[in-house]
Amino acid sequence: MRLLTLILFVALTFGCTVRPPAPSPLETLQAYIKAIKKKDTTQMKLLLSQESIKMAEEEAKAQGVTVDEIVTRETLFNDSQSTVRYRNVREEEDTASIEMEDSLGLWNTVHFIREDGVWKIDKRGFAKQIEQDVQKSQEELDRIINEGKQ
Repeated sequence: MRLLTLILFVALTFGCTVRPPAPSPLETLQAYIKAIKKKDTTQMKLLLSQESIKMAEEEAKAQGVTVDEIVTRETLFNDSQSTVRYRNVREEEDTASIEMEDSLGLWNTVHFIREDGVWKIDKRGFAKQIEQDVQKSQEELDRIINEGKQ
């Protein structure tokens, strides 16, 4: 009986480990901010999506610098910024976004993607948003020009 109890105790203790929940997008952003302030490029890279790392590698190759230099240079906010404000946390199935105020007081959207169950910062999402904004501006300009021709 004692042997059975001991086996059950060992099985329950070691066989049923409980994993802590993965950090939320906001917790991921906060960890990224801490890594920037500490200038911890290893941690910063761990918090970036695979596509973001690929973009940094391509840019590093084009500029003849290291990936660490690109990751350190292209942060989401200025490391001298003393306070970071955010709003509008949105989470869907495998994507999320948070608006974050930059040092100029402008609100920028930080995009996230879930990779292997973990939230990562998705700089590709930021680049896509800029492309969409430029396209919208171009369409609006075309509309204004075409209205003037009538």
